Amino acid sequence: MRTEISHYTYRVTWSVEDQEFVATCLEFPSLSWLASTQIEALSGLEQVIAEALEDLRDEGETIPEPLSERHYSGKFNLRVGESLHRRLAIEAAEEQLSINQLIVRRLTNAS
Repeated sequence: MRTEISHYTYRVTWSVEDQEFVATCLEFPSLSWLASTQIEALSGLEQVIAEALEDLRDEGETIPEPLSERHYSGKFNLRVGESLHRRLAIEAAEEQLSINQLIVRRLTNAS
């Protein structure tokens, strides 16, 4: 399957230091492109990524999978200290929730 460059996760922001827009891509953190407009920055980076993908294919290297196409199970493990675990258990009990429900609620409200 050929990965489309448009499926990757891009961001274009103003760089005060460079006095230009900088385009970045989460799946290719070492690549960026500077330009005087947002569109030029994104277009330049897309070209660089297209070339990088071609090089990776030619070399038989692994192609980064776009974040948008990755499968997420909805589960992750998290280790916390004993005192934080105790505090979360108490707060969850006070709200008549499981610790998992309490943390999901907090994460949802934090975004």
